[in-house]
Amino acid sequence: MRGKERKVIDDARDQPLDKRVCFSVRLLESASTYKDIVVRKKDGFTQILLSTGSTYNNTLNREVMNEVKSALEKAAVDDSKFVLLSAVGSVFCCGLDFDNIVKHLKYNRKRATVKLVDTIKNFVNSFIEFKKPIVVSVNGPAIGLGASILPLCDVVWANEKAWFQTPYTRFGQSPDGCSTITFPKIMGRAAANEMLINGWKMNAQEACDKGLVSQVFWSETFTQEVMVRIQEITSCNSFVLENSKALVRYNMNVELKQANERECEVLKKIWASAQGMEYMLKYVQNKIDSF
Repeated sequence: MRGKERKVIDDARDQPLDKRVCFSVRLLESASTYKDIVVRKKDGFTQILLSTGSTYNNTLNREVMNEVKSALEKAAVDDSKFVLLSAVGSVFCCGLDFDNIVKHLKYNRKRATVKLVDTIKNFVNSFIEFKKPIVVSVNGPAIGLGASILPLCDVVWANEKAWFQTPYTRFGQSPDGCSTITFPKIMGRAAANEMLINGWKMNAQEACDKGLVSQVFWSETFTQEVMVRIQEITSCNSFVLENSKALVRYNMNVELKQANERECEVLKKIWASAQGMEYMLKYVQNKIDSF
C-alpha cells in the first residue's frame, strides 16, 4: 500500500459497459495523479484514504495536501453524495511533516514559507468550501492539523484507541486548521486552551464528550460499525444531504476563512523568523518517534 505508484479502486464490476468505460478512464486519470492518497469511488460516495508513501505516519507535506484538495474538488462535482475520509494503517494523521518543512525552509526561507503556508491555507479552505458532507473515520492518533481539521468535517467516528493532540507550542508553531475558533466553540475556551496551548492529549471518549468526535466504536468492530452507518447515509437523498449541511453551516464559512487567513499569516511570521526556525529545528532534532 505504500509504494510510490498510487491507485484508485472503483467498485464498477457490476456496472453496465458504458459506465465501466467511464470508470476505467477515471481510474487511469487518478492513478497518474495520486501518489500519497488512495481514492475509492464507491456506490454513492467517494472514499479518500491517507496512505502516504513520501511521508511517515500519514504526515502532511505540500504534495499530500494538494492531492487531498484535488480529490475533494473532483468529488464536489461528480455523483458522490458525500466523502469518507480515512487512513491506511494504525495512524490517522500526524499533522504537518516538520522534517519536510525544515528541509524546505533551509533554502530561501521567505519564498518557501509563502509556498508552504499558501498550501496549508488552500488545503483548509478546500474543507471549508466543500458543500457535500464529509464523514471522517479516525482509526488512530490524530495530531496537529490532523486533529484541527476534524471540526471542518460533518461527522467524525473514532476508534476507541484513537487519541487527539494539538501540541503546537512544542512544535514551535501557532494553531492551524481554524482551530482557534472551532475548538473554543465546540469544547469551551478552557478545554480549547488545554489543547492548543498546553498540548492536552485527549483520548477518544474525552474527544466525544467534548464534541470533537461524534461517536466512539470498539476496535474489534470499528470498520463494520463505520460501514453500517455509511450505508445508511448512502441511502439518503443527495439534495437533502447537501442542503442539510448548508443549513447547519449557514453563515459559518466567512468566519472560518477569516480564521484560516489569520492563522496562516501568523505561521508566515513564525516560519520566516530566525527564532521560529530555531524552535522547529530543535523539535525535529529532539523528537522521539512513539509509534
